[in-house]
Amino acid sequence: MHILDTLKERGFIAQVTFEEDLYKAMEQEPITFYLGVDPTADSLHVGHFIPILMSAHLQRAGHRPIILCGGGTAMVGDPSGKTDLRKMMTRETIAQNVAAIQKQLSRFIDFSEGKAIMANNADWLLPLNYVDFLRDIGALFSVNHMLAADCYKKRLEVGLTFLEFNYMLMQSYDFLELFKRHGCRLQIGGDDQWSNILSGADLIRRKEREPAFALTCKLIMTADGKKMGKTEKGALWLDPARTTPYEFYQYWRNVQDADVERFLALLTFLPMDEVRRLGAQKDSAINEAKRILAFEVTKLIHGEDEANKAQDAAQALFGGSGTMENVPTYTVTLASLAEDNHLTTLLAACGLCSSRSEARKMVQSGAVLMGDIKVTDIQQQIEAAQIGADGLLLRKGKKSYCRLVLG
Repeated sequence: MHILDTLKERGFIAQVTFEEDLYKAMEQEPITFYLGVDPTADSLHVGHFIPILMSAHLQRAGHRPIILCGGGTAMVGDPSGKTDLRKMMTRETIAQNVAAIQKQLSRFIDFSEGKAIMANNADWLLPLNYVDFLRDIGALFSVNHMLAADCYKKRLEVGLTFLEFNYMLMQSYDFLELFKRHGCRLQIGGDDQWSNILSGADLIRRKEREPAFALTCKLIMTADGKKMGKTEKGALWLDPARTTPYEFYQYWRNVQDADVERFLALLTFLPMDEVRRLGAQKDSAINEAKRILAFEVTKLIHGEDEANKAQDAAQALFGGSGTMENVPTYTVTLASLAEDNHLTTLLAACGLCSSRSEARKMVQSGAVLMGDIKVTDIQQQIEAAQIGADGLLLRKGKKSYCRLVLG
């Protein structure tokens, strides 16, 4: 099966330019394509995951990915989908974020010799002469056309800075530069990047008189049209220091029944026959499909060992099997208990609640358990004897757990 048909079957593709020509170009020889990632944080989140997996599928089909970290474009900030100006970052912070993201990407993309390229657009954007850039590139862009682009529409209502207005030119220039350096003819990305990607492909066609293509993937949404990727603690990160493997596993374990087949197709490499079989399960049987989804996605992100631990912890908490050793754990000392042993303090410290204020509200609403006992007193304290040698399990709501242990 042609790789584009595979991507369609698995639900990736949103829009594509010159589709018939792209089919032919991929059949003639391996194509070099690129995915841009702006290093606005020191970790990728689940919103980046779909185009990364699209890249992995394309690479497995014999095509060569360029992963472009936007060390240069991050100095400006992408206005796409934003109602406010992005926070400006220092070069040092951007460099640190680039290093962290490059490490994460190596889990999904094979960067061994000749198979993929890691690039940073700071290499060519930061040394640019602005006047030369305007004369060479800016002259080819219509302001009227740019203002009609989706990536600018929201910002026009509240105010679009000239700084951000340059972003489309810079991203388009990236595509041109990668075409010159590496023969790159295809840019992929999320569908919110369609206007920017289209402009880059058009720049190559106009400036170099060569074919170039744009391909976007669907944004990760639930069956009822809501954006995926938010947890109680915020974004669903790929970095285990931000979102633990257990939290990551539980997120996918608890998706809606209607989303299971689609996410198995998008977020795993399971054969489509197996995806369809699992997605067709009903009632209690769909829980096994959710368990497989959670395990496979966690394995991709965090490795098989961490996926096994997360699964084991979930079974210990919800399935009556497994070991409590892999349940999320927070270590307290006798000294820290002597200083403040209030339950609300420990709920905030272990991460079950974002603050003591939230912890008090949860306790007052009856949403907190110590072991099997519901607590409603915000002055409740925890003694070392209650923790004991086996630890004390704290629960918030039905699905959030943490085990206190003495250390």
